[in-house]
Amino acid sequence: MQTKVFLTEDEMPRQWYNLAADLPSPMQPPLGPDGNPISPEMLAPVFPMNLIEQEVSQERWIDIPEEILSILYRWRPTPLHRAYALEKALGTPARIYYKNESVSPPGSHKPNTAVAQAWYNKQFGIKKLTTETGAGQWGSALAFACSLIGLECKIFMVRISFDQKPFRKIMMQTWGGRCIPSPSNETQAGRDILAKIPDTPGSLGIAISEAIEAAVTDTTGETRYSLGSVLNHVMLHQTIIGLETKKQLEKINEKKVDVVVGCAGGGSNFAGLAFPFALDKINGAEIDIIPVEPSSCPTMTRAPYAYDHGDVAKMTPLLPMHTLGHEFIPPPIHAGGLRYHGMAPLVSQAIVEGLLTPQSIHQLECYESAVMFARTEGIIVAPETSHAVATAIREAKKAKEEGKEKVILFNLSGHGLMDLSGYDKYFAGELIDYALPDDVLAESLKSLEGLPKPPVNKTGKW
Repeated sequence: MQTKVFLTEDEMPRQWYNLAADLPSPMQPPLGPDGNPISPEMLAPVFPMNLIEQEVSQERWIDIPEEILSILYRWRPTPLHRAYALEKALGTPARIYYKNESVSPPGSHKPNTAVAQAWYNKQFGIKKLTTETGAGQWGSALAFACSLIGLECKIFMVRISFDQKPFRKIMMQTWGGRCIPSPSNETQAGRDILAKIPDTPGSLGIAISEAIEAAVTDTTGETRYSLGSVLNHVMLHQTIIGLETKKQLEKINEKKVDVVVGCAGGGSNFAGLAFPFALDKINGAEIDIIPVEPSSCPTMTRAPYAYDHGDVAKMTPLLPMHTLGHEFIPPPIHAGGLRYHGMAPLVSQAIVEGLLTPQSIHQLECYESAVMFARTEGIIVAPETSHAVATAIREAKKAKEEGKEKVILFNLSGHGLMDLSGYDKYFAGELIDYALPDDVLAESLKSLEGLPKPPVNKTGKW
């Protein structure tokens, strides 16, 4: 009975996979304020050109520099686990596997791109990075990466998460990062929000505005902005997860995966696991690929596919994505990393194409599933990851009802040891389920009025 599947460092993937090269219907381009496609040069004040080249690349495979691999070796390859105890508890004929990304030093999948982005910025001569963070996993990862590579790091953390998760701030500080609750008085975007809504819980959209403003207003030119999800190059760096997983499944002669699951806020950990399997689906494999989100922040399941800004202050280009509107202020649920108003354009186009079947789920079912997982498999997962656990359990129960021996794979994107306050509130009965009301959604979508609308291109094959 093999519980874990390992790869050696020699077996690690040497290239990232770029889904943009294989999408049956191409993505729509980002647009500038005038409604015209932006040029790579227009992104230069925000990102270094070497990452911009990856952002717009149509190459299927992109080499991973050896210097980046040498840092990833500290925790990669990550193990693939067979969830025997969970299977037994559920009485399911399904075989459940999870890729354990919680073994990285910051405890999540986020360093896969944080290390890459910090390295490419350093190569370009950048000395300081700014970013935003929700639950704190991304901020922790970027502080970790900057400390190893030798960059300064400033993190704007969504205020509600800043208050709920003080130990995340200490992690960032330990790695040399400076963590600031957002909205703050350090930027004009933050001051404007505080003047309008002094007691706001904050949002990722606000924190992004602050981080971009802090980068582009540095007159020395030594600062750039770093994003932990959404953008194409971030999805690219995360595909090492799925590429490793495919090699691990081959090692144990698991020839076919029936269901692939990942939680999705901006889309990075989901894409990291799922995109290499989406390539199989494009080439004829029958796989259900499920990104799952909170019912309180239903970007993929209830929001339109539209052009929208990635932040409240409209400092980002217009991106083609499923969006709740850039002025959306999400409810303060405990899955802070899933409270973003938009979704990665690559994930969004894959949804439009029919390659993905998104689901939403309430937080009480997520915590119930996470507790079951902890009491069978032993790992206390992050609130974000609990959405993937809950959906995997749903799929395992469905397999039991159907009497089918399905193979279910999900991404355990991070541990919850820094997020135990959410578990505490769950055990105390203080958490409630919250479905976003139609009138609140309609009001938020008003921020899309007057913006260009992307064509909904799809082949109709799926």
